Amino acid sequence: MYNLLAYIKHLGGQNEAALECLRQAEELIQREHADQAEIRSVVTWGNYAWVYYHMGRLSEAQVYVDKVKHVCEKFSNPYSMECPELDCEEGWTLLQCGGKRNERAKVYFEKALEEKPNNPEFSSGLAIAMYRLDDKPQKQFSVSVLKQAIELNPDNQYVKVLLALKLQKINKETEGEPLVVEALEKAPCQTDVLHSAAKFYQKKGDIDKAIELFQKALESMPNNCYLYHQISHCYREKVKQFQNTGYSEACRNRDKVEELIKYAMDYSNKAIEKGLSPLCASSDLTEVERERDQIAVNKECSDTERKQLHQCYYNFQENHGKSEDTPVQHYLKGLPISTKSTEKEKMEYQPQNAAENQLPQNAPNSWYLQGLTHKLNGDLLQAAECFEKELGHLLRNSPLGISSFFLPASELEEGSEEAGQGADSSTLRELPDP
Repeated sequence: MYNLLAYIKHLGGQNEAALECLRQAEELIQREHADQAEIRSVVTWGNYAWVYYHMGRLSEAQVYVDKVKHVCEKFSNPYSMECPELDCEEGWTLLQCGGKRNERAKVYFEKALEEKPNNPEFSSGLAIAMYRLDDKPQKQFSVSVLKQAIELNPDNQYVKVLLALKLQKINKETEGEPLVVEALEKAPCQTDVLHSAAKFYQKKGDIDKAIELFQKALESMPNNCYLYHQISHCYREKVKQFQNTGYSEACRNRDKVEELIKYAMDYSNKAIEKGLSPLCASSDLTEVERERDQIAVNKECSDTERKQLHQCYYNFQENHGKSEDTPVQHYLKGLPISTKSTEKEKMEYQPQNAAENQLPQNAPNSWYLQGLTHKLNGDLLQAAECFEKELGHLLRNSPLGISSFFLPASELEEGSEEAGQGADSSTLRELPDP
């Protein structure tokens, strides 16, 4: 990673910062691969020579060129050598670049494993590359590779979480979750573990746990725009969870929902401040704004639309005669209005249980009333289906036969049998706009 960072610093004209990254790379090699320090340092020394050359410090560049030449002569040919450690180094560099380079990274790790098939580091690199390439749920090629990597290197907590994510994708979440718990216990501050574990819980639906882990990762990476973006997405998911509980429940938690929307917008704006492309964040902000506007619309319009539903049925009673107790009355009793009705609009209502509050499909205007109810509850697809069926019933006696666009054959046959039973059955009644 330090070699790649040095290259990025060099491209940005920060050559002194690049040299510092290369010094950190050398320290890491001495700490983790002291027995292979020469071979492992070839790439770093070559980068030293490159940076010094572009700085015009040719004598220092030559020192590192000579170091590379000495190692290559010792193990192979001057300025050129092949060994699994260098293949592994190339593989890690390509993995860090990601995208289309994952396939090439996989090739380098496979090549390294041909020489040393039981090397834990090579196996872990191949497992990560395979995980990234194996992105279709029906594929399971990476599962065995990930398990083998864990067997060779049980201390690699990141690979454990990747295996858990893969198991979750192929519907084996219960088998994967203990791996996540174990990884978090053994590496509670490792950012790649925290980030991947957060994704696991986010996909599981435990959004609070996901937010907790993303925020913990932010403590070590406070400038990571992607983490802010993920947290914003989590808060949007929490908003949707409230909305999916139904209209009345969402209304009771309106203040909480508005607070969650504020958090989502704050984190999305923070992601942009930290470098996330505005194009990536714009869709998120648009969706959050839409959800906030929807809450405002529901707050203003809900009582008006509920009064409209009662008024629709009142008009029907006025035109066709009132009855003391009908299925529609029972259905409307379950739809309270918070504003006071006029004398003409007053209708007795009280909460009914689910069994009593089912509206029969043969009740007058039943599909329209059910559609309007679905609309009030935010279920627009169900509302559209009901409105289509109501329109089909109203048009089923049309000589043009256009009701076939809205009703199934079984209901069309029922309609034709009822057509001759009275003039009211073929009368088109004016309904208020939904």
